[in-house]
Amino acid sequence: MTPLRQVMFVAGLVLIALPLAVGLLPRAPAPRAAPPAEPVTGKRIALTFDDVPRGPGAFYTPAERTTRLIAALRASGVRQAAFFANPGRIGPRNDGGARLAAYAAAGHAIADHTWSHRDLRALSADAFLADIDKAEELLRGQRNYRPWFRFPGLNQGGRDRAKRRAVLDGLAARRLQIAWVTADGSDWNIERQTIAAKKAGKPIDDAALRDLYVETMVQSADFSDALMLRVAGRQTPQVLLLHETDIAARYVGDLVTALRHDGWTIITADAAFADPVYHQTGDFDSANGTLPEALAWQKRLPGPLYYERNDVPIANRLFAERVLHQRPSAATAIAAR
Repeated sequence: MTPLRQVMFVAGLVLIALPLAVGLLPRAPAPRAAPPAEPVTGKRIALTFDDVPRGPGAFYTPAERTTRLIAALRASGVRQAAFFANPGRIGPRNDGGARLAAYAAAGHAIADHTWSHRDLRALSADAFLADIDKAEELLRGQRNYRPWFRFPGLNQGGRDRAKRRAVLDGLAARRLQIAWVTADGSDWNIERQTIAAKKAGKPIDDAALRDLYVETMVQSADFSDALMLRVAGRQTPQVLLLHETDIAARYVGDLVTALRHDGWTIITADAAFADPVYHQTGDFDSANGTLPEALAWQKRLPGPLYYERNDVPIANRLFAERVLHQRPSAATAIAAR
């Protein structure tokens, strides 16, 4: 055999043996699939819940509410919502500390809504910042804490620019980002009306209550999407304001289904607040409400600038008619027009 044939013969043996040898080696575990990337266009919305921990509601104990809300979000495939806490409400009767920890353990973000939930109009800037600091002392040690801050009542000082600027400068010094809201359907009022009806012993149409809640929140998201397109010139991610209520625990799964049916993608709060539109820290003519409202006021856009069901008389009339099947009084009907 010539030297050239010897080299070719040996090379052939190697080519045959190599696959066999590799097959005998222990297999490396298959890499885990990366989580799906957040969409960057289209109708996108994050869910946020204020006023954690809230007291008793219309249907459940506070602990039952937390259990049901976590289970509903998980079953609906919501990977991360954000819960804005008032640590001053934590107490032994409402299991507040354990409930806050449960939301964090389920993968949801925890952020600051002040210690005592007092409106900025009722406090000086220094007192308001001190209330934030008190909340931060507890919250910064929480699992899944985020350096986000949401003003109680969405009131950033209204037309008091000096007070607002003092608070904004204080937030910047504390490296806290404003957790703006874009979509708001006043779900707190639906909860309040439900509690009042239960206490009064009035029969509540559960299916109608669900439909009113879901319809209102989806409409508020669509209204905000259209308004933000006008003020920002592009379709931005939305942040939906909800509250930690029995209504949410009961129907949030139906809400998520309806949002998706309406073309919305549920995204994380992390993804929403990363968008530059949420980094607004400039002066506004008035800062007491949602972000698209503030931007629209600043740009002097013609209305409508408010989702109509945030008008309490209109919302109460709808609740009475659809959930309690009551005809409103003439005075109520006039006020709701």
